[in-house]
Amino acid sequence: MKLKHQMLPLLALLLGMAQASAADYPERPIKIVISFPPGGPTDSSIRIIAEKLGELMKQPIVIDNKGGAGGNIGTQFVAHAEPDGYTLLANSAAYAVNPTMYGARAGYDPIKDFIPIVVVSTQPNVISVNEKIPVTTLAELKTLSKNGKMSFSSPGSGTTPHLTCENIFHAKWNQDIVHIPYKGAGPASLAVVAGDTPIACTAAYGVFQFHKQGKVRILGISSEKRLPNLPDVPTFIELGYPDIKDYTWTTLFAPAGTPAAIVQKLNAAVNQLLAMPDLKDRLDKGGLIPVGGSLQETSTYIAAEVKRWGQVVRDTGAKVD
Repeated sequence: MKLKHQMLPLLALLLGMAQASAADYPERPIKIVISFPPGGPTDSSIRIIAEKLGELMKQPIVIDNKGGAGGNIGTQFVAHAEPDGYTLLANSAAYAVNPTMYGARAGYDPIKDFIPIVVVSTQPNVISVNEKIPVTTLAELKTLSKNGKMSFSSPGSGTTPHLTCENIFHAKWNQDIVHIPYKGAGPASLAVVAGDTPIACTAAYGVFQFHKQGKVRILGISSEKRLPNLPDVPTFIELGYPDIKDYTWTTLFAPAGTPAAIVQKLNAAVNQLLAMPDLKDRLDKGGLIPVGGSLQETSTYIAAEVKRWGQVVRDTGAKVD
């Protein structure tokens, strides 16, 4: 009993140090590890907010792209980082997919290993084709795909665009359209522009500019309503696929064990940024929809996404290519 009483001052001291540390946070640059290469929606969303986040936190934000294995490499790196708020993860909805798609090879537990800070942005997925492919509608693509071997690029196995197209091409059309996974939305988008694959399945941002330039044609989008920036692109719901309501999101995570006060400070800062008209406009021009929300809302949403996308993987039988 005497030992227990002697421990109380030490515990109080440690608690006080933790609170002081959180109050002073941040005292040095913050690294955000993006689990995909430059050029995709996750990378773009974080880069749009990074400068202003640095100004708000009064410390530089250092971007570190660690792509590979469908986002698993960067995610594993942050899972093992010191939980002090100075190494954060930016990941897409692949975060929710990969534990089911890869199994133990994903290398992380999406519920136990991280604290969701805030959903920065979201956007629907699209199916696009190279300008030289002689189709202007999804129905025409379905007919064309029956006549010969075709392939589609995606940001990687297990990404939500990959699963959207697995669902349409394989589960619904029963067509043997070969999946060609790339290391991120940027390379996957460039593949369809170059004609390396006739079809691309990406988030809207990936091919948005190329669609506007006439280098690709977007045939369908997985949002519940048409996007203002793509008013002529029909939703999959309109095209007869009522269950295709898929979104690719970008979320900030902290390693499990990060002090609650630090996580709360980061959540508040990003929410403040997402309310700024100029920043919202930059996201909107890229087809990115700002989200935000409280820690509880974010945690509830991510848990639901982990459950939902796990079921999609099981239902489609999607595999790692």
